[in-house]
Amino acid sequence: MSSATSVRPPAPTSASSKASSKVSGALLPWLSPVAIVGIWALASNQGWISERTLPAPGAVLAAARDLTADGTLPEALGTSLSRVLLGTVLGVAFGLALGLLSGYSRLGELTVDRPLQMLRAIPFNALLPLFIIAFGVGEPMKVLLIAEGVLIPVYLNTYAGIRNVDVKYIELATVYKFSRRLVAVKILLLGALPSILTGLRFSLAIAWIALVTSETVNTTSGIGFVLVNAQRFVRPDQVVLCIIVYALLGVLTDWLVRLLEKRLLRWRSGFTGR
Repeated sequence: MSSATSVRPPAPTSASSKASSKVSGALLPWLSPVAIVGIWALASNQGWISERTLPAPGAVLAAARDLTADGTLPEALGTSLSRVLLGTVLGVAFGLALGLLSGYSRLGELTVDRPLQMLRAIPFNALLPLFIIAFGVGEPMKVLLIAEGVLIPVYLNTYAGIRNVDVKYIELATVYKFSRRLVAVKILLLGALPSILTGLRFSLAIAWIALVTSETVNTTSGIGFVLVNAQRFVRPDQVVLCIIVYALLGVLTDWLVRLLEKRLLRWRSGFTGR
């Protein structure tokens, strides 16, 4: 017998253990929100928090049940989601185009960057009166305000991602006489994709903020309309419900972008924490 110690290969991971690890990985991030709700319920039951200030979770669930039963909540969700979807599509399209133009061309940077940097510093509350005067209080105003909020993060991250592409790739493309379109799409845009997806995550969070701002001004539909009515008739349970709905929608859209990021960036191996 050989005196050398034999090293056994690690046992293959079974399909069931992989599935359980995926489930646990999906559930673990929700432990802290569940704990917060538990503390909230305990504080409400013990009378530490006034019902007029912050209703108990049971009261909020009852409000959700009532608004769902009469169709108010589903209709408002559908309206708000359509506004965010359309505004996000417009904002992403213009943000990508302007970011690519500014990142690829010095002339484009001189033309586009400074006005957008100025626009970035203007809050929604300052833009809202101008949008109302220009577009009225209908759907165009709401969609365009969301698009403006989405455009800025997408533009900034597209521009930064393009400028961070290794210049050696551009030099190689010049040697092989690649066309400008091929360089812009196949090298710069793909090289900037991780940064663009990060900008998309930021922009979707801002899209919900813009939606809240636009839907609380002379509106007759959407989650913001439910929120304004709840404030008018002093229904704190419905106010908290609307806030929770906005939070859950934000988490949902962020999760969808994360899935897209995993699919498009499978080639990238980065640090995922310890």
